[in-house]
Amino acid sequence: MKNYHILVPLDFSDAGTFALQAAQKMAQLFDGTITPFHSYVPVSDMQDTDPFEISFPSTSVADIEEIEKIHRQNLKEFCSGVVSDRILEEPVVEVGNPAAAIAETAKKFDLIVMSSHGRTGFSRFFLGSVSDKVLRTAHTPVLIVKKEKQLQTIDNILLTTDFSEHAKNAFPLAKEIARKANAKITLLNVLSFDIKREKPDQTTIDKRKKRLDDLAHAELSAVQHQLETRVIVSSDSPHEAILNEDLNNNYSLIIMSSVGHTGIEYLMMGSTTSNVVRHVESPVLSINPKKKSSNREE
Repeated sequence: MKNYHILVPLDFSDAGTFALQAAQKMAQLFDGTITPFHSYVPVSDMQDTDPFEISFPSTSVADIEEIEKIHRQNLKEFCSGVVSDRILEEPVVEVGNPAAAIAETAKKFDLIVMSSHGRTGFSRFFLGSVSDKVLRTAHTPVLIVKKEKQLQTIDNILLTTDFSEHAKNAFPLAKEIARKANAKITLLNVLSFDIKREKPDQTTIDKRKKRLDDLAHAELSAVQHQLETRVIVSSDSPHEAILNEDLNNNYSLIIMSSVGHTGIEYLMMGSTTSNVVRHVESPVLSINPKKKSSNREE
């Protein structure tokens, strides 16, 4: 995996600097380039409009061209001094809903790197954030970084699995990052149990550990000298168990597959990945591959 093309969505907030720094770290690993990105909705299109309606730009073509020219210049200035000019590509500016525009544009890229503002509370629950929506809809790997813990070095990676085929989609990229960064990688499985019932006995735990070791041998043998496996027995939810694991071990990067829930199920429950991104401080790399259609084409 070389010459990675990395898309970095920016809204010109300070948090964007952390995304650019993380993107540069990934670009160094994969001999890649960085493309800054910004999406906007013209102010004229938001006036006298129901906030739940989807509208199309009414701003003139000349105005849009001038606005985009300004945004491209602002993107260049924002990246100046943060990202090496050698790996910086021409900025991309699009008109439209940010999350949808990011997901669409990212189809031509290998990785999305973006910051999360960590909004919480009522509005966060019902509206979500741009990073949430990108995690849910984009089929390009998404790296989310926060102010609390930025991606400065990659030496201790947490890779999660629930033994599903979907979870394996995160393994190739995790393996390549661990190999290139010479990082320790921990393959983790959470053995959850209902606190109202009896805790799993040692035989059950040993069988789960054996299954995890077999999986590691089959899928991650290329980094076996950097690899360890761990089963956590917990009455907490999987994302809470992962949060506690991260707090206790200070991982530099968490890598996991995203289930990609949508609609009411996502709104009410969320996914383990989105909950991990919401609560942990460590950077999270999420892989949400495009599902295969009935004719087996991507």
